[in-house]
Amino acid sequence: MATVTADRTAGHGRAWVSLAWLLPAIVVAAAVVLGGVAWLTARPVYVQVDGMEETVYTHRATVRALLLDLGLEPHARDRISPGLDSAIVRDMELIIERARPVRILADGRNMVVNSWGRTPRQVLADADMAVETYDELLLDGKPWMADQPLPPVTVAQEAPTFDRGFAWNSVQTKPIQLRIYRAIPIVVQEGGLPYTIDTTAQTVGEALRNAGVILYLGDRVQPSLGSAVTANMHVYIQRSVPVTLQLDGHLLKTRTQAKTVADALIDLGVVIAGNDRVEPALESELYDNIQIVVTRVAEDVEVEEEIAPFETVYVPDPNLPIDTQQVLDPGANGITRHRYRVRYENSQQQSRVLEDTWIAQEPEERRIAYGQRIEPRTETLPDGTAITYWRKITMLATSYSPASAGGNRTRTGDLVREGIVAVDPRIIPLRSQVYVPGYGISDALDTGGGIIARRIDLAYPDATYVPVRRWVDVYLLWPPPSADNITWVLPNYPPVPQ
Repeated sequence: MATVTADRTAGHGRAWVSLAWLLPAIVVAAAVVLGGVAWLTARPVYVQVDGMEETVYTHRATVRALLLDLGLEPHARDRISPGLDSAIVRDMELIIERARPVRILADGRNMVVNSWGRTPRQVLADADMAVETYDELLLDGKPWMADQPLPPVTVAQEAPTFDRGFAWNSVQTKPIQLRIYRAIPIVVQEGGLPYTIDTTAQTVGEALRNAGVILYLGDRVQPSLGSAVTANMHVYIQRSVPVTLQLDGHLLKTRTQAKTVADALIDLGVVIAGNDRVEPALESELYDNIQIVVTRVAEDVEVEEEIAPFETVYVPDPNLPIDTQQVLDPGANGITRHRYRVRYENSQQQSRVLEDTWIAQEPEERRIAYGQRIEPRTETLPDGTAITYWRKITMLATSYSPASAGGNRTRTGDLVREGIVAVDPRIIPLRSQVYVPGYGISDALDTGGGIIARRIDLAYPDATYVPVRRWVDVYLLWPPPSADNITWVLPNYPPVPQ
């Protein structure tokens, strides 16, 4: 019997354990059933917010209560259809259009207004604010007109997430900022005729410029252009006089506060001196667009020199070796001076009067002695032959042949051959002998149109022609010609290279 009791007891324990784990399951099942029943009794509502539509289920009785569940806080100017106090019915369509948010900075206030206004003026009217004609509007920092249409609404949409909530929660309308600078009046007094300017400028200069008041060089403004603008301040403008100044060949248009021509020239830094002329007269009073002409007058004394070149005289000296010279007297130019008085107007010469003429220096001849002493001189040739010469001249040597000369006869009638040279007879007499380095002892038997002064032309037969062009020392072999056939002072042509 004891064993049986024990078994029954154990069996009842297992049954109790089975009921313990079934109880939570029963509770969950009941909750699911109740939830399902609640879902079945909830009413579907089609909600559209700014074009984003979703279906929601609700037990709320009014639209206002439903919006609280949806996290939507309506503003006074939001468009909600049907209205907030309308009863919720199954399959109801709820349309919500939210007004545009605008941040307004004006009159020391910083506020956000939701508005359907299409222009700044309409938005400000929703905020119980007015904009005056000269007030300055800035839309997001840019100048904007009061009746200029607002830019399109900018919508920012967040990236989708796993728990995105309602569709309209990811869409946000970026507010625009509207700032108002209120215009304040200032009184401008100009020429005894005051007028009022309404301005938003910070300084006097900006206020006048924005109002289209043109200021000219020389105008005086009090307070200064950089002064801060305050309400009902008085600004005084003293206008300058426009003048045209013709000075030193230039035409200058400017303005001045001066009263007379003299004061105007002082104001412009123009100095009048000596015989300068001014038209109109210095004491004349200024008037608009007056033309002032300043003529610079100057006199100068100029001395001109007239040069009379001296003459060069060559004097023979039998004691000097040939081809040497000695200056006996350097000579001097003659100088005649003329003094003129010259008058200039605006740097242009107007008159020139001769006042005096005198001889400052008489010309003096330049005297040069040239050598006439001739002595035999000896030179040993490269082949060992000795030559005796009486003169050595540096000459430009060239070459020719019968073909290039246009004939085979020389000036003296001889046939052209190697060993004949063409010369200028004034320098080297015909039929005399010379020695040319690299060519040999030659006979001066020919001349040529281009063979002048220090030129010597070396003859070659056509068959053995050698082109030559070089400077050489030509030796005039002994004996010398008679004195009347010698050119004692040689010309420097062609110029001997240094």
